[in-house]
Parts: sequence; C-alpha cells; structure tokens
Amino acid sequence: MRDDIVIVGGGLAGSEAAWQAANRGARVTLYEMRPKEMTKAHKTGGLAELVCSNSLGSTDPQSAPGILKEEMRRLGALIIASAEQARVPAGSALAVDRVQFSLKITQALEGHPNIRILHEEIADIPTDCLCIIATGPLTSDKLSQAIGAVTQSQHLYFFDAISPIIDADSINMEIVFRASRYDKGGDDYLNCPMTEEQYNIFYDALMAAEKVQPKEFEKTPYFEACIPIEVMAERGRQTMQFGPLKPVGLEDSRTGVRPSAVVQLRTENIHRTSYNMVGFQTKLTYPEQKRVFRLIPGLEQAEFLRYGSLHRNTFINSPQLLLNTLQFKVRGTLFFAGQLVGVEGYTESAAMGGLAGINAARALAGLPLVTPPPTTAHGCLVSHIALSDPRHFQPMNTNFGLFPPLSSPPGDKEKKRQLIAQRALEDFESWKTRSGLS
Repeated sequence: MRDDIVIVGGGLAGSEAAWQAANRGARVTLYEMRPKEMTKAHKTGGLAELVCSNSLGSTDPQSAPGILKEEMRRLGALIIASAEQARVPAGSALAVDRVQFSLKITQALEGHPNIRILHEEIADIPTDCLCIIATGPLTSDKLSQAIGAVTQSQHLYFFDAISPIIDADSINMEIVFRASRYDKGGDDYLNCPMTEEQYNIFYDALMAAEKVQPKEFEKTPYFEACIPIEVMAERGRQTMQFGPLKPVGLEDSRTGVRPSAVVQLRTENIHRTSYNMVGFQTKLTYPEQKRVFRLIPGLEQAEFLRYGSLHRNTFINSPQLLLNTLQFKVRGTLFFAGQLVGVEGYTESAAMGGLAGINAARALAGLPLVTPPPTTAHGCLVSHIALSDPRHFQPMNTNFGLFPPLSSPPGDKEKKRQLIAQRALEDFESWKTRSGLS
C-alpha cells in the first residue's frame, strides 16, 4: 500500500480535498489530465477552472449557501479563501475573477510541501492506495468506464434529470390533497388537482415558455424515462395526462371528484419540509419555471428551493454505494467527492471534496473517520448523499429543505432561518472540537 493519498481530478472538489488532506499531514498526489487532455468545456490547464458561471452563490449568513460557506471558512477551505481574494462586485453573491481564482488555487497547491501535482490522465481507479475520485461532470470516457465497472453500470448516470423542489410552507394545503395512487402508500404524496380549463391554461403556457439552449457538449439524446416535461407536452395536448399528470387512481376525498389532471409532489425528506415535483425535469429557464409552474393549483405562491434542469453530468447513486464518510461501501480505501456524489453547485462540490480529504487523511493516520451532524450544512448534504431513497436519488444543492426542522419553529420565516443558521454553526463548532479539527 502506498503511503500517499491519490486524488483524481483537479477541479473544485479535488483541489479542496488535496488542501484539507495535506494540511493534516498527509502526502498527496493530485492528478489532473489537463492541459495534456482537454475536455470540451475547459479552456486552460489551471486547477479549479470555472467553466460555467463565475459565481459561487450567496454569502448571506442567513441563507443555506451562506451557512455552508461559513462552515467551510471555519475549516480553512482553500476554495473560499481564494474566492474572497479574487472577488468581484456582485452584491451578496461571491463572484470571482475566474482567471485569478484558478491561479491562486493552483499556486497554493503547487507551493504546498505535501502536494505533488501530475498532469496525466488516469484511466483506471488505483487499488494500491487511499484514493479520492473527484473528476466531476466531465469525467473522461476511460475513467467513466472504470467507475461504471466498479459501481456497476446501473449505478452510474450521465444526466441530471432534476425536477424542481418546493418549500413545503409555500404550498397551499387548502387546495392540494394527500393521497397515493390507488391508495397504495397511504398519504405519501401531495396532489395538485387540475380542472380541464386549468390544465389547458397550464399546457399553453408550458408550450410557449422559453427554454435553455444546450451547449454543444450537452447535446445528448434523452432517456425516455427522464425526458423534459415540455418535450413530453410537444407530443400532444393530452400526453402529460397519460404520463406524470395522469389522474387515474387519484380521487380527492373532500369532493369525491377525480380531477382532469394531477401534479404529484413527493416529499424530499423524512421531515416533509420540501417536496419534489414528480416528473417535472425541465429545460425551461428559471424565471419561466417560476411563472409557469405557479399556474398549478396549490403552487400559486410556491417558493422553489431548487429549479429543475436536465443536462449532461456524471454522478453515482450514492445512497446505494457510499457510506456517510464518502467511502465506497465495498472498498474502504476508495472515496468519491464533488459532483460525482450527487451535489449541485461549486461550493457544494468543494465542501464534499474537503470532507473526503479530511477523512482520507484520518484513514491514512489510523484515526476514526468523521461525519458532520445533520443539523449543519455539510451534514445535511451528507445525509442527502448517504440516506436518500436510491430509487429516486437526484443531485441537490444546499437549501433549507435539507435541514432538520427546529423543535419549536417560530411562525416568522426569517426568524426560523436565523435559528437554523445559528444551530448549524453551533453544532459545527462542537463537532469540530469533538473530532479534533479545531
């Protein structure tokens, strides 16, 4: 067994994993295939190159992304420190000069005495060392095949078939009704009933809505099981009524009437604080999703914790495959990190890279591995990764719907979020102390 940690992928997750592991005394070998082998999206050979937006999201301390950034800051995260050094004006968002951002991270890792960087492609997963796979959504074809082999092909996906997620508090419970189709499963679903007139208004708005145009490297045929809702609608006015909006087996017990169409909402967590719009993966722009989906009865004031999308990605079915330490269940020396584990967003990817780096370093040193409490931003992401239903697992960004509810929540939403943030940081500090990470 080698005496170093091998990290494959020099993006946000791999860079943060290397930094956290090296700062805990581990020797790290970081592999990044660029610039020798370029992807269709990257332009440079720099580490942590941002290929899409230059924003890492909100820094508002009362927002879910802001809580995650503060937790990362308290772990000495390189990604956050570099972003703050390369920051450009963007209101409360942490936006960066992407060239300076990548340069600062590259220089920091190149200058670390415990880190060796090799610009080579890795086609197979190493078995003679502790290894972190953090290659992200544009994983090379060769390594994708290796990941598919070790995880079994049915647990490797190449799409984000993502439906919107809605804050439960914003759903009009006087309109929706609880039921499962044919009463199978009790009251597991919330159902938004539509009359024929309401369905037609929704259909016309959906057909006319603005869509996001895919990048060249994202032009991949749709899987029939996860086609965008608007593509299904294009097949005919009634197609959705025989698909995800079919009313068969769903009768509103309050009225005794079967609706003309039904939009089903499936709970995202055991606390029922957020709901997924079943079958509503979409390429509509975010403003159009808000406008069109608020035409659905019961969702007139819907607050979207995550908007829907469908774009090329590579991620594994983490609840099936990973422990809450980000270790592969059948091979404890193998860790996964970043978007591969099923998180969305720059900051989320880096945070999971940091945790993988911490745990790999602890494994190398013979220390027990650690998992943050589920009341923290890190911990609730890990809970999503490790404990979600593997049959419905989808990538997720940080949002308040992931946090466990307060024992005595106040009625005011802003006060409730303030208390969730306070609890998260207090619990994070306690966990750091217990784990010897202070």
